[in-house]
Amino acid sequence: MPLYRDEAVVLRVHKLGEADRIVTLLTRRHGRVRAVGKGVRRTSSKFGARLEPGSQIDVQLHTRLSEEQHSQARQRGLDLVTQTESIASFGAQLASDYPRWTAVSAILETAERMTDEGEPAMRLYLLVVGALRALVEREHDPGLILDAFFVRATSLAGWEPALEECAKCSAPGPHAAFNVQAGGAVCPDCRPPGSARPELATVRLMVALLRGDWAVADASAPLPRREASGLLSAHLQWHLERGLRSLPLVDR
Repeated sequence: MPLYRDEAVVLRVHKLGEADRIVTLLTRRHGRVRAVGKGVRRTSSKFGARLEPGSQIDVQLHTRLSEEQHSQARQRGLDLVTQTESIASFGAQLASDYPRWTAVSAILETAERMTDEGEPAMRLYLLVVGALRALVEREHDPGLILDAFFVRATSLAGWEPALEECAKCSAPGPHAAFNVQAGGAVCPDCRPPGSARPELATVRLMVALLRGDWAVADASAPLPRREASGLLSAHLQWHLERGLRSLPLVDR
């Protein structure tokens, strides 16, 4: 079986048998990978502690596929973890901080939902690492970091919400209505019934989160933050076509 090595973030783990664990990884070059960690639940395991959600690792894996098949596969069997080196233990550093840990959980679940096995997703990988690092550095509110991740992840996937023009007719904004099904902000002529009517400060906050303008985001008031969180999470889940299990636990 050929070996390959990559950087990865651990997205999810679950038990397999008495001592093993199935690990879902988002890798830098190979996309989402599922692998078996043999014996990692034993206290004597050399790398069990590194295979925890939110950990960034350098990992070596065995695969049953050739390199060409590996790069093209969408669905495949489980690889085997043979070696790991820790790069950053983001999850362990945030596990005791409930607001930040719940943001980590939502970020990891979103990354898993937005990727296919074997499909490269380097930009999303870098976005996940950047969000986890920002949570650890504690320079910004965890809710803002999570919302920034949501809006940038949807942009990478081609689902970026319209914020500065009408989602339907492209009329320049700002517009006083937002409709998830329509794709974002909508003008008075295109506004569907039941559209939300957020504060203009909310729209400015969402634009700032998309652009990385943290001076504007950090200075935002509680009401625009609540409205932006609701709209961005609704927009994301609409495109994912189902809700995020971790989102109701997020401490806003």
